[in-house]
Amino acid sequence: MNLLETFRTGLGAVLSHRLRSTLTVVGIMIGITAVILTVGLGEGAQQQVGSEITALGSNLLTVTPGSTTSSSGVRGGFGSASTLTVGDAAALTSKVVAPDIRTVAPADSESESLVAGTTNWTTTVVGTDPSWLTVRGRSMTEGRFIVAHDLATQAPVVVLGATTAQELFGFRDPVGQTVDVAGVPMSVIGVLNSVGSSSSSSTVADPDDQAVVPLTTASALLFGGTTRNSVSQILIQATSSSALSAAYQEADAELLNLHGITTSTAADFTITSEQEVLSTATSVDRTLTVLLGGIAGISLLVGGIGVMNIMLVSVTERIREIGLRKALGATPRVIRRQFLVEASVLGTVGGLLGAVLGVIGAEVLPHFISDPITVSPAAAVGAIVVAIVIGIVFGVYPASRAAKLPPIDALRSE
Repeated sequence: MNLLETFRTGLGAVLSHRLRSTLTVVGIMIGITAVILTVGLGEGAQQQVGSEITALGSNLLTVTPGSTTSSSGVRGGFGSASTLTVGDAAALTSKVVAPDIRTVAPADSESESLVAGTTNWTTTVVGTDPSWLTVRGRSMTEGRFIVAHDLATQAPVVVLGATTAQELFGFRDPVGQTVDVAGVPMSVIGVLNSVGSSSSSSTVADPDDQAVVPLTTASALLFGGTTRNSVSQILIQATSSSALSAAYQEADAELLNLHGITTSTAADFTITSEQEVLSTATSVDRTLTVLLGGIAGISLLVGGIGVMNIMLVSVTERIREIGLRKALGATPRVIRRQFLVEASVLGTVGGLLGAVLGVIGAEVLPHFISDPITVSPAAAVGAIVVAIVIGIVFGVYPASRAAKLPPIDALRSE
């Protein structure tokens, strides 16, 4: 019996038991669909986190103050001290001191109430300088950003994030309007582009929901206090991604020197990079993807057991057929090949249907769960191959059992 005839016979055997074959195919289909969707969900989450963190600023280093300790011995968290100043930021702009640093932006932030007419909104107010726009990799939707003249004159001007502008003005044009920031009237001079929310930023939970003012204005009119020269963070942009490590070392060495600290373990500041945040977030997402993929893989195992079960039942039901074929000259190899064809047909059909259902689910589900699902062609093809392999692997034992049946005993079977 040639291969074509073997395939025709195997396909006919599968179609002769439609209900049983359908249930087996459904088991494999569900397993393949579950694997494609869970892995796609994990990959989509990794890409989303990566794009959101990248949107915070390219080649970015963030310097935050150290912690404080009260007179009673209570220690505050990192960032609670006032150890960073505008002077520290200015020192890092020197190309002699830090040749691998392109731009530096000092920033101070507080949560304040904004009022426009009868509408109010509480958001994060960031006091900074013109370099902030470049360091954060942001652009303007309309209007302009802070300029040096605004800093020099402590100008009462504010730039709004897209979400903040929407909450305060709705569909009205905010540029040229007046907003009371912590009770201080300020003119809106621009609106930032929208980059989407991200939980990874150390400054604001949603970079579209903030108000940016000149640092001098924030210090003199908004935040006040006794430490008006201090900042809550210094944002540093390296000259390139490859120079990020060098920029880190240069900033660390200069700040230790400025603060009179001889050992890095005693530093009163912390330097972090968005790449570190991205690496951590990606690692977590990858772990969850593997975990969820493993759980979904269990359903594939169940589907494989279903293939083995139906093939064992098929062998039992067709003992007399097997005996007759062997008596007529069919070799064990031919018998084994026929049952493997039947098992691989079940696996292939289940894999194809599972891949199709997975791709459809990847297109439809994001509209209901608000999370992206990324399905690569390689993943879909791989799923189909896995399904075929499952059919073959779990069909080996039943096929071998059928091939080993002695013809005389098979013909005697009732």
